[in-house]
Amino acid sequence: MAALPVDAQITFLPVADLLRSAAFYQEALGLTLVVDQGTCRIYRVAGEAYLGICARPGAAPSAGVIATLVSPAVDAWHRRLAAAGVEVVAAPSFSETYRIYQAFYRDPDGHLIEIQEFADPRWADPPA
Repeated sequence: MAALPVDAQITFLPVADLLRSAAFYQEALGLTLVVDQGTCRIYRVAGEAYLGICARPGAAPSAGVIATLVSPAVDAWHRRLAAAGVEVVAAPSFSETYRIYQAFYRDPDGHLIEIQEFADPRWADPPA
């Protein structure tokens, strides 16, 4: 089956307090706000990949969902987020299972945020 075109990707997360979460994503993570839709804000993560936050009071984070940012600067991210007072779930470490260097954090609503770097050479030239 032939693939259909996809121009961009957005992951939306429900948040209890839009302004508190916006401060986290803009200031702690340093993401650029692309669109403010009033009750939702969309931030550029990289290229055409986006993360959106939407005011949904009472909504809980989904178990098992991880918003992952891939970066060659996991340790620098850790220093930045720890200095900003972001909850550290797991400090940077290497996972032999997945061949990634990773760290985990919680956003103000309890969503799990991962910063990771690929160490698997298959990521250097993924199949089309």
